[in-house]
Amino acid sequence: MAYENLLFEVNGAVARLTVNRPKVLNALNLKTLNEIEACALEAGRNPQIRAMIVTGAGEKAFVAGADIAEMAGYGRQEALRFSEAGHRAMDAIAALEFPVLAQVNGFALGGGLELALACDVIFASETAKLGLPEVTLGLLPGFGGTQRLSRRVGFGKARELTYSGEHIPAVEAHRIHLVDRVYPATELAAACGQWVETVASRGPRGIAFAKEAIETGAGLALPDALRFERHLFAAVFTTEDMKEGTKAFLEKRKPDFKGK
Repeated sequence: MAYENLLFEVNGAVARLTVNRPKVLNALNLKTLNEIEACALEAGRNPQIRAMIVTGAGEKAFVAGADIAEMAGYGRQEALRFSEAGHRAMDAIAALEFPVLAQVNGFALGGGLELALACDVIFASETAKLGLPEVTLGLLPGFGGTQRLSRRVGFGKARELTYSGEHIPAVEAHRIHLVDRVYPATELAAACGQWVETVASRGPRGIAFAKEAIETGAGLALPDALRFERHLFAAVFTTEDMKEGTKAFLEKRKPDFKGK
């Protein structure tokens, strides 16, 4: 499928989604949000893909936020539709069975941070800045940020960042566990590529089940979450990947996973 505001490519088992509006620092307008949703759904239908990188075009921004010029004149109903489109886009990224890595190469603010938070893992350059500055415009995060940020860094730190609207550097974001790894800007792309290639070599069904256990279990009481994990552990024994993985281990060779 062709996209106006995105670049999407698949190389082997790895996909790359790039928000491609560098003249406006990759700001998310309604069309871009709809395209992100469509692209995530397309990726999810492709059995070849086992990991994906999400990033922004250019060196200045991952995504600098929502498109203020577009939404400034919205009324209540237009704002609701815009928020719903944002939620659909982020939910589509989060729902992918394979791991998604946010390659944060510059500003990840507002909707940009919300896009990164919808991914499983976040790697950032040393020059990156992250934050939810919506309150500086009299707004609040509307694409899931009030919920996903607190689940990642805790309620106290999420309140601090959301209420102040401040940007924080990547090193501080790493300290509070908002970012998983930080690299020099010149090394970020290679590090992200290496990580997704490693993940893509693992058992796809095992990863999909593990992702489901982590995401679903986070919303359950511990005894229920542990019970859920036990059932997924039993279910993975019905997959061809499990049989191939254990057989390859015993035969002292690399497994040839088919994702089945």
